[in-house]
Amino acid sequence: MRVLGIESSCDETGVAIYDSERGLMAHTLYSQIALHAEYGGVVPELASRDHVRKTLPLIRECFDQAGCDAASIDGVAFTAGPGLVGALLVGAAIGRSMAFAWGVPAIGVHHMEGHLLAPLLEDEQPDFPFLALLVSGGHTLLVDVEGVGRYRILGESIDDAAGEAFDKTAKIMGLPYPGGPHLARLAERGRPGLYAFPRPMCDRPGLDFSFSGLKTHAATAIRPRLGDDQAMADIALAFQEAVVDTLAIKCKRALKATGRKRLVIAGGVSANAHLREQLKTLMDSLNGRVYYPRPEFCTDNGAMIAYAGWQRLKAGAAEGPGITVRPRWPIAELSAP
Repeated sequence: MRVLGIESSCDETGVAIYDSERGLMAHTLYSQIALHAEYGGVVPELASRDHVRKTLPLIRECFDQAGCDAASIDGVAFTAGPGLVGALLVGAAIGRSMAFAWGVPAIGVHHMEGHLLAPLLEDEQPDFPFLALLVSGGHTLLVDVEGVGRYRILGESIDDAAGEAFDKTAKIMGLPYPGGPHLARLAERGRPGLYAFPRPMCDRPGLDFSFSGLKTHAATAIRPRLGDDQAMADIALAFQEAVVDTLAIKCKRALKATGRKRLVIAGGVSANAHLREQLKTLMDSLNGRVYYPRPEFCTDNGAMIAYAGWQRLKAGAAEGPGITVRPRWPIAELSAP
């Protein structure tokens, strides 16, 4: 089965073609970072308009890369949520319309399920079951995964997600948009041990996360020292260590509670080198193994949507003739295909 995948949940337009026998045949991505940078964040209407302009050219580029045409496509997958409603509607309308015109089934994919399954695109894949840490700008989730669509939420963020806290803290520092990667690079020049940051909600039982207070703590340290480049680097390091330590502590708790020996990390923050190092050290100490997608598939992309769509289409799942998106869509509501 060959599936065309379309991702348009926020500020990146991604298109990919996945083949069940040949694997990933092609993928293209257009980022809107430059478009939104002057506003310091995503402007939903501008994002939607840019998806309108970019999706069809990226689809044509993908077909050229793969050396195939529409006649070889057996199904179309598109991101149906969660995300910005206007952006989602662009991808859903294009994907559903193409599937109708080509006479093939279409499937709406949960954005976070796409991230969760992204490591399965790699040569070294985790077997089910495993524990998944999903960390992005909008979500921080710990999920016990028994199979596709068989998810049990163990913990989640009750306020700011980890990626959101990175971006907001970077913005207070005056770093360019999007701030998370810039803060991580700044932290490389930081000196350890100069600032003491809390590890939120680690002094009590449970697996939920809270990063809003940590962001406030960082803001209190940053504002009197703005303009001092070394101080900003030191604070960036302390902040990053606090976030990563918190994620690792909760992962260790979840691994012990479930008995899992395989840990998957996915989502934009999973590209953070310090997080990867710490979780590898954790899994080595537990005689387990950590898996993650290549960096280009940590952020939003069409490949993960094509793959997740294939997993459901091959089981016979398909959308009706309407176009439906869900800006808010808890992953716990998904079921096995």
